[in-house]
Amino acid sequence: MDEDTGEQGLGRRERDILALERRGFSGPGVKERAIREELGLAPVRYYQLLNALLDDARALAHDPVTVNRLRRVRERRRSER
Repeated sequence: MDEDTGEQGLGRRERDILALERRGFSGPGVKERAIREELGLAPVRYYQLLNALLDDARALAHDPVTVNRLRRVRERRRSER
């Protein structure tokens, strides 16, 4: 098995995205700075990857609490539009 792939088949980057989403951030810009510094991604790309990850059954199996919470937030935002 590839060491960058977890037991559920998520790559390191996907696991790192979910780990970052589990953390709390104290103020504006802190999360975006962490995205750039820790993951090496532009925030726009990060959110594109995160959105796709929320629809991935492997992500749900890896971290159901975080994925379900983020799915609820996404659905609430969609219904407000």
